Amino acid sequence: MKVLVLNCGSSSIKYQLFDMDTRTVITKGGIEKLAMKGSFLKHVRQDGQVVLFEGEIIDHKIGIEYILGVLTSPKHGCLSSLNEIDAVGHRVVHGGEKFSSSVFITDEVKAVLEEMTVLAPLHNPPNLKGIYAMEELIPGIPQVGVFDTAFHQTMEPHAYMYGIPYILYKKHAIRRYGFHGTSHRYVSQRVCEVLGRDINNQKIITCHLGNGASIAAVKHGKSVDTSMGFTPLEGLIMGTRAGDLDIGAVTFIMEKEELGLRSANSLFNKHSGMLGLTGVSSDMREIEKAANEGNERAKLALSIYSYRVKKYIGSYAAAAMGGLDIIVFTGGIGENDCPVREEALSGLEYMGIQLDVEKNKGFRSEGEITVPGSKVKVMVIPTNEELMIAADTESIINKMKNM
Repeated sequence: MKVLVLNCGSSSIKYQLFDMDTRTVITKGGIEKLAMKGSFLKHVRQDGQVVLFEGEIIDHKIGIEYILGVLTSPKHGCLSSLNEIDAVGHRVVHGGEKFSSSVFITDEVKAVLEEMTVLAPLHNPPNLKGIYAMEELIPGIPQVGVFDTAFHQTMEPHAYMYGIPYILYKKHAIRRYGFHGTSHRYVSQRVCEVLGRDINNQKIITCHLGNGASIAAVKHGKSVDTSMGFTPLEGLIMGTRAGDLDIGAVTFIMEKEELGLRSANSLFNKHSGMLGLTGVSSDMREIEKAANEGNERAKLALSIYSYRVKKYIGSYAAAAMGGLDIIVFTGGIGENDCPVREEALSGLEYMGIQLDVEKNKGFRSEGEITVPGSKVKVMVIPTNEELMIAADTESIINKMKNM
């Protein structure tokens, strides 16, 4: 089965075409600056050569039409016909409380997703545009939605409820949803495959650290808590997001700086986090370079970042799971930033974590970074959300065929 995975953002479309018989990527690429000046399509051919197509790409339908054209191009493509695509899997950011797993996309599902746009106004609309575009461009093709929030729907009310009037939860569905669920699900499953363990009896903390970052407590294969909340703003300090912040501080800043809701939203989502703390960058590589050159604000920001990761690891091990077997680092920072991993684990030796400091230095592949015999295993597992989406799509389509 060939599955096309689409991740449609507000100004980008990422795609990967999978051969699910071999679990391999046939080709991949993406469109950047969608509906803006200078838009382009970057395509990686089967032979690994990267080709760039520049042009005016004004909306998602035209963008996906370009992608399908490249996939069937005699010169750069890998398909003789669009009929070779058996199904399409879509990353959908928000499924609310309606979806606790991936679903076959029907008219009823689309109607619910339209309702969910109020919860994810920046993300769900472009996700839906991708679904509608595929319906028009390849009529009748089976489509599956895979939700960032679905994995965390196993949380109990004591973990997802906020201390606000209950009527606001019932009226507006205000609660902790969590995000990066597809990544947390993939790496928690993958780490158990690598270690040869049964996920159903493991207590795992997964640290997805990138420009957006979250941590999840995965107990016996189910998410029981996660750091992101009603929106992706809560939790860890991120590239440009503030993370956990006293609501009183928010209202104080809004009053003193005379900020409206839109300006405040932009401040805490796009101008805070590591960028706001350092004044240097949201990129950890540039921040670490500045810290090594003596920048005190960069040093402070790195300490705050690692401390926040450490605090969540400790609280989840103690309160959410009553113990710990495995810690997983993933995402661009989690997979590549050795100093962040070392600092985040420093002081946790009492929990049974024995980091192999020398092995951790420069470790950027899949594997263990604790010493042999460490009670708690610390692993680096590169995430693969696209493969998870493709696998869910294949599974759902095959089940429907057998009904």
